[in-house]
Amino acid sequence: MTAPFRRAASKVVTTEALKEICDTARGAGQTVAFANGCFDLLHVGHTRYLQGARAEGDLLVVGINADASVRKLKGPNRPLQNEQDRALLVAALHVVDFVVVFHEDTVDNLLLALKPGVHCKGTDYTPETVPERETVKSYGGRVAIVGDPKDHNTSTILKQRAR
Repeated sequence: MTAPFRRAASKVVTTEALKEICDTARGAGQTVAFANGCFDLLHVGHTRYLQGARAEGDLLVVGINADASVRKLKGPNRPLQNEQDRALLVAALHVVDFVVVFHEDTVDNLLLALKPGVHCKGTDYTPETVPERETVKSYGGRVAIVGDPKDHNTSTILKQRAR
């Protein structure tokens, strides 16, 4: 196993370990930023979203939908890559500090466990349409809309390739 792969693998952690990491960061006065998604086929829109999320905090945590969750959201032929591979790909990005795979249908429970200062969503949302906004408000966090216009998505890329 090469050194970069080992470094990426060490950034993929459990919710319990991440809770401790986030508590320590907050205790040190750092802002924890949180982003989430399927990240099924990593593309430039994902990297711009994660760069924007990173700019919102001192520490960037990324939640990756588990395989069963992706199937519910995207259909029976997805994900294209399993959750471990998707987590490692995202963890390999230098802007990402930690990655956690979540198995629930929403990130509400993960947000309540980690209590990030900023919950980052892509530009396909507005602050008013972020599904988790009330959860974030309940512990005193804020929502940030980050990234470039939603011109990239895996479904469109797959349809273009099929032509």
